[in-house]
Amino acid sequence: MKNVIIIGAQKVGTALVKMIEKSNALKLVAVIDPEEQAPAIQLAQSKGIRTATDWKKIIDSPIDVVIETTGKEEIFSSLQEVKDRKWVIIPPSVAVLISNLMEEQENLINQLSSQSRQQDLVLSSSHDGMIAIDQNRKITIMNKSARMMTGLQSVSAIGREITELIPNSELPRILDTGKTEVNKEQVLDNDRKIITTRTPMIDDNGKIIGAFAVFKDITEVVEMAEEVTSLKSVQTMLEAIIHSSEEAITVVDEEGKGLIVNPAYTRLTGLKSEDIYGKPATTDISEGESMHMRVLRTRKPVRGVRLKVGPNRRDVIVNVAPVIVDGKLKGSVGVIHDMSEIQSLTAELQRARQIIRTLEAKYTFSDIIGDSKEMQFAIDQAKLGATTPATVLLRGESGTGKELFAHAIHNSSNLKYNKFVRVNCAAISESLLESELFGYEEGAFSGARKGGKRGLFEEANGGSIFLDEIGELSSDTQAKLLRVLQENEIIRVGGTKAIPINVRVIAATNVNLEKRIIDGSFREDLYYRINRLPIFIPPLRERKEDLGKLCNHLIQKLNQDYGRNIEGITEAAINYLEGYDWPGNVRELENVLGRAIIHLSFHESWIDVHSIPPLTSKIGVKNQASHTPINNRSLQEQVEHFEENLIRSTLAQCNGNKTKTARTLELSLRNLYYKIDKYNIE
Repeated sequence: MKNVIIIGAQKVGTALVKMIEKSNALKLVAVIDPEEQAPAIQLAQSKGIRTATDWKKIIDSPIDVVIETTGKEEIFSSLQEVKDRKWVIIPPSVAVLISNLMEEQENLINQLSSQSRQQDLVLSSSHDGMIAIDQNRKITIMNKSARMMTGLQSVSAIGREITELIPNSELPRILDTGKTEVNKEQVLDNDRKIITTRTPMIDDNGKIIGAFAVFKDITEVVEMAEEVTSLKSVQTMLEAIIHSSEEAITVVDEEGKGLIVNPAYTRLTGLKSEDIYGKPATTDISEGESMHMRVLRTRKPVRGVRLKVGPNRRDVIVNVAPVIVDGKLKGSVGVIHDMSEIQSLTAELQRARQIIRTLEAKYTFSDIIGDSKEMQFAIDQAKLGATTPATVLLRGESGTGKELFAHAIHNSSNLKYNKFVRVNCAAISESLLESELFGYEEGAFSGARKGGKRGLFEEANGGSIFLDEIGELSSDTQAKLLRVLQENEIIRVGGTKAIPINVRVIAATNVNLEKRIIDGSFREDLYYRINRLPIFIPPLRERKEDLGKLCNHLIQKLNQDYGRNIEGITEAAINYLEGYDWPGNVRELENVLGRAIIHLSFHESWIDVHSIPPLTSKIGVKNQASHTPINNRSLQEQVEHFEENLIRSTLAQCNGNKTKTARTLELSLRNLYYKIDKYNIE
């Protein structure tokens, strides 16, 4: 090993220090430079190498080679003048050449190292698997993706024969054939399917020095293809649904620009898709605020907003909801309903309901027309009766709507899904009424049906039975009815066995039952059984403020019956009708309106005064009897006589208004109705 000193510690000297440090044939003994802070001096000191400011101070050291880098002639000459020198002097020009060669070598090494790092980075970051083998079938490259696909993450693969790790590898065949194979499908040992491209590696002389494969997991490709297909299928299906819908639909993006409209939207608004696509959501609004913009601003849906849309200013109702995907607002979708169509359908539905009710004879409290205090009081009492199982007695003049109340009470009770049986006690002969109500056993009388017959009470079991004109029942039938109400059981005609029943009884009468009790034609005990909840239905003359609504309701009903399309009745005609006392009540009003409609020409659509047939009042306030006491009457009779006359006179003063009369006499309205019925005051 040769001992070397370097004179000059600048750039060239520093390069030589680094070179000699890496050499196995040279040993750096000392670095000489007048400047103690020179780069080579500091480098040598950091490595424990001797330094000096003058080469003469180390001449006693064993020296084989002196490298002079300063280029100063006097230093080079003084080195040559030393007697008996044993070292070889390398001049500055040679030292610079050596330094330059060293620098080029380092640059080349750094460049190659950088390229290698870049290559490793590309290989490791690639999503595709990459494997290369040399001509001996040994693996030279295997990137991270290849390790994951083959399941060799924890195996040291470089330098190992490829078939040792991947027995079914096709790369060795590429070494033999020298042919490239593109997009070949292969199944690995771990059952993964891959698509691979294999190619030989050939040097400049055309010699095969290895083979290289790039491959991709086909599972990902299949999943992506299925996902794309699924998305396209969903998109196609959604577009088909939207375009086939009879509802007008419009969709905008997150900026409020039109994306989708369907043919129903075009028919409704008159705007085509090209008028909407990419345009602001306000484009179709003729009157009102764009609900799309409100929803995009608030991220909350809106429902039932009325707007006018399109050039024809169609009146519509819109429902709009935001479209939110993964918490991000992507747009909004709106459904538009044509108000004219809704109104037409509503009217048609109302007509259908009226037809059904006519066929089935079913009514509810919504079918009872009247806003007067007297009528509202009766309705409130009836609603109360619907909530209890107690027997209800409907009282009122003929034609006031007692059967209508009976239906409403049944349909508002918890028995509304069970049977509702109607019986007009005055329409069935006395000889048949008992067997119709309670049924009969086989052989009970001549002509009796074989096996007997169930009565109307049995038919109504679990539901309600409406006994109209109950005041017309005979004494024997009254006695049997009393047993039904007391014992909740019946006995068929000709039978002896009691049959338990559970029936809600609703009775009605237009006669004075109290007077019937006095003359002995109605049982007092039955009266107290059926009079648990009496409801007085006011006559039409006492609620004339309801005439307008009643007329419009009856006209719609008569339109259905007569196939007409009368729109209504004029105000003058209503005022004319209010001057009549209506002894036949609502039934008479329906009769008058029906006759008016029949005589109307088909081009007339309103009932006016001239259309109404002549009306003649048959009712009036009775002459008041003398208030002079009759000496041959008892005190009780004279008190009742005075009370009757007082009620009559007060009613006359109040123009027949019972609410006002009750308030004047400081009576409850129910008590007043009782006394009016008691004294048979019309």
